[in-house]
Amino acid sequence: MKKIILLFAGLAFLTFKNQAQTTVTDYDGNVYNTVTIGTQIWLKENLKVTHYSDGTAISNVKDSAQWINLTTGAAYCNYDNNTNNVTIYGRLYNWYAVDNNRNICPTGWHVPSDTEWTTLTDYLGGNNIAGGKMKETGTIHWCGVNIGADNSSGFTALPGGSREFNDGSFNYINRHALFWSSTWFFGPGGANAWSRRLNYYDSSVYRSNYGDDKKSGFSVRCVCDYLLGVNDINYKNNIQVYPNPAIDKVYINCAGRQNLNLQIYNVVGECVLQRELSSGTNDIDVSYLLKGIYVIKLTGTDWTVQRKFIKE
Repeated sequence: MKKIILLFAGLAFLTFKNQAQTTVTDYDGNVYNTVTIGTQIWLKENLKVTHYSDGTAISNVKDSAQWINLTTGAAYCNYDNNTNNVTIYGRLYNWYAVDNNRNICPTGWHVPSDTEWTTLTDYLGGNNIAGGKMKETGTIHWCGVNIGADNSSGFTALPGGSREFNDGSFNYINRHALFWSSTWFFGPGGANAWSRRLNYYDSSVYRSNYGDDKKSGFSVRCVCDYLLGVNDINYKNNIQVYPNPAIDKVYINCAGRQNLNLQIYNVVGECVLQRELSSGTNDIDVSYLLKGIYVIKLTGTDWTVQRKFIKE
C-alpha cells in the first residue's frame, strides 16, 4: 500500500512569527520545515521530491545531451548527478516539471507564481534588500563572504546552483540560489519563464527571465495554498485546545469569540466532525475517533483558525 501523505498541510496551525515552523511531507516521505512570512507560508528547504503528488514518477535525466533536448518532458537531476548534494541543496528541476497539473509540491502547496514571489520580496522591503533577509547566514553552504545575509525572514535560501539549458553542465552551487516560478514569459509557447536569483555577493533578489530557458535546471520552493488573513494573525494565539494529545475529550477555549463553527479533519482531508461552539470553553467528544493526527478548524464571521491535535 502506498504511504499516506498528510493532506492537511494547508490547515496546519502556525504561530504568527517570522520564525514560526511546522512540517509538511511530500509523496516520497521527505519532511520539510516551513516558515510564515507575512501572509504566506513557505517551505524553508529546497524541494527534493521525485514524484508528483499523485504518485507519478518524474524522470531523472543524467545525460547532458538528453537534458538539453527536452522540449516538453518533465525532468529532475541531482547537482553533478551526485545524490550527496540532495540533503542540503535539494534537487534541480526543469520548468516542464514545474508546469504540470499533477503538482510537484506536496498536497496543499504549489510552485509560487511570479506575483507570489513579488509579494514575498515586497513584504521584505523590496528586491534590493530582500535577498539578505532570505539567505541562510554564514559560509558553510554559501561561498565567500555571503554579503548581507541575516536570514531574518527565516526563508533560509540555499545556493543549489543550476543546470544549463544549452549544454547540460552544472554551475554555481554555493554561489547562487535560483528558484523557478510557475509563470511563463512571453506566452505559454515561449522558451522562457520567470525565476528568482539570489547571489553570494549582494543582498538583492533578481527577477529574471533572460537565459531562464525552460530547459534549465533550477531549485523549487513551494508556497502553501492557504493564505493567512489579518484576523488569523490577531486571534489564533488566543485559542486554546487541550489536552493534546487527547483520549476521550478535547476542550476548546474560544477566547470570547462568538458564532464559531468547528470542523475536525483527519489526515486524508475528510471532515469527521462539525458543530457550532459557544464563546466559552467547549468540551468535544473525540472518543470515537481513530488514533492519529487531526486538524481542528474554527471559522468565525471573518476569520479562520487551525490547530493540530493528536488522538491517542
